[in-house]
Amino acid sequence: MTYIAVLGSGRVGATLAAKFAEAGHKVAIGSRNVTEVSAAWQGRPVTVTTPADAARAASVVVNATPGDSSMDRLVALRDELAGKILIDVANATERGPGGMPGPLMYPNSSLAEHLQAALPDTKVVKTLSTMLSPVMADPHRLKEVPRAFLSGDDDAAKAEVARLLGDLGWPAEWVEDLGDVTTARGPEAGMLLATAIMRRRGMVPFALTIAL
Repeated sequence: MTYIAVLGSGRVGATLAAKFAEAGHKVAIGSRNVTEVSAAWQGRPVTVTTPADAARAASVVVNATPGDSSMDRLVALRDELAGKILIDVANATERGPGGMPGPLMYPNSSLAEHLQAALPDTKVVKTLSTMLSPVMADPHRLKEVPRAFLSGDDDAAKAEVARLLGDLGWPAEWVEDLGDVTTARGPEAGMLLATAIMRRRGMVPFALTIAL
């Protein structure tokens, strides 16, 4: 059992928190709206608390905050995140018309790289950013085999994240280790394609994958 803090209580955060709790992990949701999230929660028991308290208690932290504000939110938790694995699933884009993702905030870099530079005592691993949230916790729902990409500088941290992806339903052969944290640029840029797909097909669950 791993103590996992999920920072963010929106669609993505709630989906991951529920599945990790279902898999038997101890889960805390870090939210700015503790009372509202606690009252609305209907899944397996989790702790709902402040982001700082959630990050402080956990050994693995998931960044499911809005990507355009992730840097400010997580840098404020530098002390709480020290020594932890940070699983970054966010996509940093500007806010587009109608709430759709707009241009990339870090077109020549990535959110994961910025987080790793700002949080040198934290092991950042990018994953699950190339799909809609239902697929993150249920990859078998798709007709074709999806891929969960991994990017990060620490091999042991990536191995632990791959193990946790298994608890979300991802077979090991569906997980693709791309290399160091700079390789997060590819998956994050995939949001530009994902946005076009969502405009064309709506919010139908999908994931970007590799055809071999």
